[in-house]
Amino acid sequence: MTISKKGSRKIVVDEEEYRWIISATSKGRIVLITEHGQEKGQRIEVYIESDINEFWVEFPYVDDLNLKIVKPKEVAVIITKAIEQGWRSKEKGAPIAFDWFENKLVKR
Repeated sequence: MTISKKGSRKIVVDEEEYRWIISATSKGRIVLITEHGQEKGQRIEVYIESDINEFWVEFPYVDDLNLKIVKPKEVAVIITKAIEQGWRSKEKGAPIAFDWFENKLVKR
């Protein structure tokens, strides 16, 4: 299944186009889903600790929430590190799952 162009964002890393989207998972976590922008290949799922989806539920008591947001620059770093760890974005295969914590990408 490919990421829809509608609702996703495009990013270019090392002259390759990728599409990415952020989605809610369980409470306190979000997932960054990334795949190649032109080829139907393997995708990565990167789990990130964040309470950003709880903001409106907990408002105005948000002082203790981890309001981590993921910026495009960070997505580019994640893509680069995933490639270094063996992600082959143009080859078919099961998704690879990682955790992103303190600027480190750890395979699940």
